[in-house]
Amino acid sequence: MNINKIMKMKGKEKIVMVTAYDTPSAKIAEKAGVDIILVGDSLGNNVLGYSDTMPVTMQEMLIHLRAVRRGAPNSFIVADMPFLSYGHSEEESIKNAGIFLKNGANAVKLEGGKVFGNLIKKMISIGIPVMGHLGLTPQSLNVFGGYKVQGKTKASREYLINNAIELEKSGVFSLVLEMVIEEVAKEITEKLSIPTIGIGAGRFCDGQVLVFHDIVGLNPEFQPKFSKKYVDSFNMMLNALEKYKQEVKNEVFPSEHNIFRGGE
Repeated sequence: MNINKIMKMKGKEKIVMVTAYDTPSAKIAEKAGVDIILVGDSLGNNVLGYSDTMPVTMQEMLIHLRAVRRGAPNSFIVADMPFLSYGHSEEESIKNAGIFLKNGANAVKLEGGKVFGNLIKKMISIGIPVMGHLGLTPQSLNVFGGYKVQGKTKASREYLINNAIELEKSGVFSLVLEMVIEEVAKEITEKLSIPTIGIGAGRFCDGQVLVFHDIVGLNPEFQPKFSKKYVDSFNMMLNALEKYKQEVKNEVFPSEHNIFRGGE
């Protein structure tokens, strides 16, 4: 997979993107044949125990990015640039984006609209591919006042459409639309020549992205409307650990099969 192939998929074949945060999940994603793996700053919620993405650092992202690349050596990997790793200084922003590419990413993802247009152009000009992200942008959670669906008002609709067009002009190769009402996501998808990838943005985007932990049921207390649980891994793992505990307590494990003897 590469950027040209991703862009050519628009209107022809749905793009499948999934998050991965470690080597085991990356191995599964690559074996499943997903088109794009996203090392999302959502690792803050799903792996590190943070309440949102805001505390995630560059150092944490790099640790997980390298782990994902080791697990998926042949995949197209996009890395989220975490809060405050871009925007305050063009030089620092470009440096941080470059560090991601040096550590295994094929592209970076930035949240926000046309305000980052010049920065995106500069990144692309020196060889750093950029994926855009509009709608509910978790790093702007404090500005939005919570997790709210976007595009419901005329002003919100116009903002999303105008900024999507500007991001395409800036050179992003694709655009994530998060928690955007379906009709607005559809309109944006039809207006752009680059692929849109939805998460809670309805059926008409050029692709879909979901969080690995939501797909496999590792977040029993968090099941957003836009997601779908395909297996209940949490309770499967819980049952396995409970059985292990019971066997150790009852001296069933280790058994004859699990021990070593002299002369073997």
